[in-house]
Amino acid sequence: MSALLDPTAATSGSTRDEPSSWTGFPDPQSTPALYELILTGFFLVAPVVALGYLVVDGIGKPFPWFAVVLTVVLIVIFGHGITIGFHRLFTHKSFVAKRPLKIFFAVLGTMAFQGSVIGWVADHRRHHRWSDRPGDPHSPVFKEARALDGIGGFWHAHAGWCFTINRTSREHYAADLLADRDLVRVDQFFLPLALLTFAIPFALGWLWTGTLEGAWIAFVCAGFVRVGISLNFTWCVNSVCHMFGKRPFASKDQSTNFAPLAPFTMGEAWHNNHHAFPRSARHGLLPGQLDTSARLIHWMERWGWITDVQLPTPEQIEARRVDREPAAA
Repeated sequence: MSALLDPTAATSGSTRDEPSSWTGFPDPQSTPALYELILTGFFLVAPVVALGYLVVDGIGKPFPWFAVVLTVVLIVIFGHGITIGFHRLFTHKSFVAKRPLKIFFAVLGTMAFQGSVIGWVADHRRHHRWSDRPGDPHSPVFKEARALDGIGGFWHAHAGWCFTINRTSREHYAADLLADRDLVRVDQFFLPLALLTFAIPFALGWLWTGTLEGAWIAFVCAGFVRVGISLNFTWCVNSVCHMFGKRPFASKDQSTNFAPLAPFTMGEAWHNNHHAFPRSARHGLLPGQLDTSARLIHWMERWGWITDVQLPTPEQIEARRVDREPAAA
């Protein structure tokens, strides 16, 4: 079977010697450390508090256009670091990037503040390996081996899994990344890069306004609020795109396409398409499906920066369609 169609082939994580249990781990599981739980909770709540602070503090003051525009720009830039870099390049190997571009996307994705590159990839490969079955870290259908549904399932898939699911084995799901010295080094630099993602808006706010207040507003808005928005867009792919929307392609899970999210997730909301063709560099496979990540990948291929771009053929796409109109008698 083509790797475009085979989710386990697309993960690049070894599935040899997997136990029959739902965990899929070759080693004992480990639970998140207390400090990880505290940080996760902080960054779940802090963006909401920061947004409330900006609204209250801004009463009677000029609208902070620079901070808002900077927030949008950084969401787009760092967001593509996740969608193109962490997801399509490192997780699914949808294309081959030259070394400088590979390192660039690893750094850019890290600065999106969604975790280190190797940890992110391991979690996502685990998701594909066990999608919507026991063992999927963020399914609305299962939490470990316990069935879920409704609001409880939505919460677990959206953000609850960050607090309750045991760590994913990097050695099992991301052995290829652990063998890449460049990615290991970027992974080790997660903390300074995470700090840099907050320092950049503060510095740009200072340079633009020349005031400490302007720097502070940019820091709060394009730092904390931006991280909260980006995280929730990514989490919506886990929750919304496994509960609501359309399923034009056959897949072994409940993945869906949810069109309203597509512009805000840089094409990731065509999630049923992605689960049908995991290695495809383009998720918006059908006419009219906006996918800015795929467009940038196409340009990089034309410029000679990347090679071996994986795309399903029209025949493969049609073969997996389940929403075609029946032929006239």
